[in-house]
Amino acid sequence: MKTLPQRLIAILVLLVFFISSPLYAMASAPEDGFADLAERLLPSVVNISTKQTIVQEMDAPEFEFQVPPGSPFEDFFKEFKKRYEETNPQGDEPTPQKKHKVASLGSGFVIDPKGYVVTNLHVIQDAEEITVILQDDTNLRATVVGRDKRTDLAVLKVDSKKPLTAVSFGDSDKVRIGDWILAIGNPFGLGGTVTKGIISARARDINSGPYDDYLQTDAPINRGNSGGPMFNMKGEVIGVNTAIFSPSGGSVGIGFAIPSVMAKNVVQQLIEHGETKRGWLGVRIQEVTQEIADSMEMGKARGALVSSVTEGGPAAAAGFNVGDVVIAFDGKLITEMQKLPRIVAETDVGKTVNVTLLRKGKELTLKVKVGKLEQEDEEEGQAEAPAKKSVIKSDKIDLLGINVAQLTDELRKKYDLGKGVSGLLIVSVQTSGLAADFGLKEGDVISQVAQADVVTSEQLKAAAEKQKKEGKPLLILVDRKGDLRFIAIPLADDKKKD
Repeated sequence: MKTLPQRLIAILVLLVFFISSPLYAMASAPEDGFADLAERLLPSVVNISTKQTIVQEMDAPEFEFQVPPGSPFEDFFKEFKKRYEETNPQGDEPTPQKKHKVASLGSGFVIDPKGYVVTNLHVIQDAEEITVILQDDTNLRATVVGRDKRTDLAVLKVDSKKPLTAVSFGDSDKVRIGDWILAIGNPFGLGGTVTKGIISARARDINSGPYDDYLQTDAPINRGNSGGPMFNMKGEVIGVNTAIFSPSGGSVGIGFAIPSVMAKNVVQQLIEHGETKRGWLGVRIQEVTQEIADSMEMGKARGALVSSVTEGGPAAAAGFNVGDVVIAFDGKLITEMQKLPRIVAETDVGKTVNVTLLRKGKELTLKVKVGKLEQEDEEEGQAEAPAKKSVIKSDKIDLLGINVAQLTDELRKKYDLGKGVSGLLIVSVQTSGLAADFGLKEGDVISQVAQADVVTSEQLKAAAEKQKKEGKPLLILVDRKGDLRFIAIPLADDKKKD
């Protein structure tokens, strides 16, 4: 049995070990606080003031008649109103307009003593005048060097009589959840404001664009902080504060920043070329859900599923097929769909890379020469044609709750389908059926079933019954006005278990 002094010594040893451990060090704030770091960084952060002219239409004054019923002047005013409206028909005169200047405020930071400033594109979007305000209240007129809509970044240039205090980018890939950070910006136009917090999460997708990979923080970020820097404890920029989640409009502890690894690459290209040069693969992709993974016997869901291949694009030239799953690109694992667009975009145009695919259960590697993403290559949604009702000879697929028909010239014309579209046309959908639950609509075309082309209803029925018997989801490829998408439909047994 240990004596009391021995126990005290043991406790002291454990306490010293804990305090000196990396885990404790990460969880603790700097011993001297953040004052020295903030003092060093504040001169590099700027306020950005913009002005633009807003044209507002004014309502034309209406001629109102307010005559008490039964008044001896009632008939007179009715006749006067009638003549007034005949001689002043609505629409003859242009709607009066009022022009006025609107000012807005944001944040930015200096990355070069020569005067290059980074901010968010939405901070300076449509601005007619841009003014950069330094910490000492010096006002400098700014010009736009380049802008990138896809990442919401912009680079400005100011001319200063004295060198500006600049900061450098750090490596956001080395940032870990729980690391301390400082955010500096211009919230609500109050001027340089410092807030602290930690990295709450990484790789956040907030549906703002194809390259979403945000750092999340609990540091207070409010309106006006947009474009400001997020610093690590070394004073390096690891993110550009861009968005917040807030029902109230103020900080609720959920802010998002563009990681520096992405921002640095975009900023360099904007300074050098005035635009970005991104890699392009020439495919449309979708998420591999667990249901899709099960239907393809992949095991764990991973990678990016190719739903269409652009004719004449790099992927087509390399031999990509619809239904391939990209699991690695240029040596980088694609653990989830969202990673592929960013990795491809950051790859040098013209570089030949190895791409690893899963094709019908087998792994293969193709060599692809990366192309250049042009503006017209950006995908845009297409409006759906209204459903058209008519009597069509069709077959019922009970398991899915749909009626399908083979494509004919008449049906292609009726549903505005090109000659290149093949498969079975869905002519009706039962509202209580499985197909309706998964969003299938009249006018959709089922072009593949279980990664095989389908042209007859018998093929579709047989595949559905086979998958149900084996307890696997039915994987179909749906063509909706040129937008191809894989859908895995679970075919549950009709027998209910108690």
